[in-house]
Amino acid sequence: PAHMAGKRKAAAEPSGDDAALGVVVQRQKTSEFGGSALAVTTQPKPFSQKAFQPGAHQRTSSLHAPIMLLEGHEDAVTCIEFSPGDGDVLATGGADKTLLLWNVRGENENFAACKGHKNAILDLRWTADGNDLVTCSPDTTLRLWDATTGQQTKTMKGHSGFVNACDTSKRLGDFTVVSGGDDRSWKMWDLRQKKCVFSVMDGFPVTAVAFGADGLNVYTAGIEEMVKQWDVRTASSNANGDANGAPAPLMTLKGHADTITGLRLSPDGSKILSNSTDGTMKTWDIRPYCEGDRCVQTFAGHVHNFEKTLTRCTWSPNGEKVASGSACRNVFVWDAVSAKIEYKLPGHLGSVHAVNFHPNEPILGSAGADRKVFLGELAD
Repeated sequence: PAHMAGKRKAAAEPSGDDAALGVVVQRQKTSEFGGSALAVTTQPKPFSQKAFQPGAHQRTSSLHAPIMLLEGHEDAVTCIEFSPGDGDVLATGGADKTLLLWNVRGENENFAACKGHKNAILDLRWTADGNDLVTCSPDTTLRLWDATTGQQTKTMKGHSGFVNACDTSKRLGDFTVVSGGDDRSWKMWDLRQKKCVFSVMDGFPVTAVAFGADGLNVYTAGIEEMVKQWDVRTASSNANGDANGAPAPLMTLKGHADTITGLRLSPDGSKILSNSTDGTMKTWDIRPYCEGDRCVQTFAGHVHNFEKTLTRCTWSPNGEKVASGSACRNVFVWDAVSAKIEYKLPGHLGSVHAVNFHPNEPILGSAGADRKVFLGELAD
């Protein structure tokens, strides 16, 4: 396919089992980029439990069809995030070293392919204003991209190993980024400065990072199986090895029994969600004064397999649901309070690495090892 025109198509609605996904009929269709993209219609298999009938169920989103398949990545897709605010743009990154930007509405045009990383993209985040994107990679760098033009505007060098995770401050006008890597450090960056602002050595490789709501706290996790909370102000003053030595975390949250692969702050800033290769996700109360156990809930059902990939996790915008990918090829959505599985969504043909909710519509995006990206609407 033409580089700028990833293929996209309305996907068959999955029935109860993975096999009954319908027979795919492909016909060529020219896209406005001049390249040809594949438009796909589906014919239900005979005897499938529930054939997809357009218009047969109540639509809940502005997606072109209830399930859209976005194809354009040439290797596993590792990260996915909708733009903040209106959610008009979807960003995906993967093992093909490319960041792709897609229109969420209409035919899901892939309008930019951003190249520059020398290795896979492992994590990506939009800046709070939605103008830029930050990505990180095993090539030891983080990179800043202009979301309008797709141009790389900055390379952040400082890590001496794989950079596994990054996060951007949620506060408008705050240009800070946090990253964590295999060099056992987490680093703070200011997008207006060339070098990292400070770096904290932590003893174990860091595989997940998140900002607190106020931008003054940072959460890190990794091989050590615990979530740590850090005060940015004390960490920055001690990071350069003054008389007090390395800074100590404000709080450690213990309960996981294996590497933590994803961290996400709740929309209200009061909890943090952690995903682990021990086969569970947990939510933790991170408010300063918390009675009793900080582990609020444990979620199970999804699978981490021998691949030990960095499976990410996410919250719905209202904080009522949490979601994760899984090595069993499904996307899981749980009720955040009861931990009951609300959805187990098939469609991917390999491990699902990352998921993300649309900021204001009931749409869930998923990215998989099968190079596919799905956008699916959920019932309200």
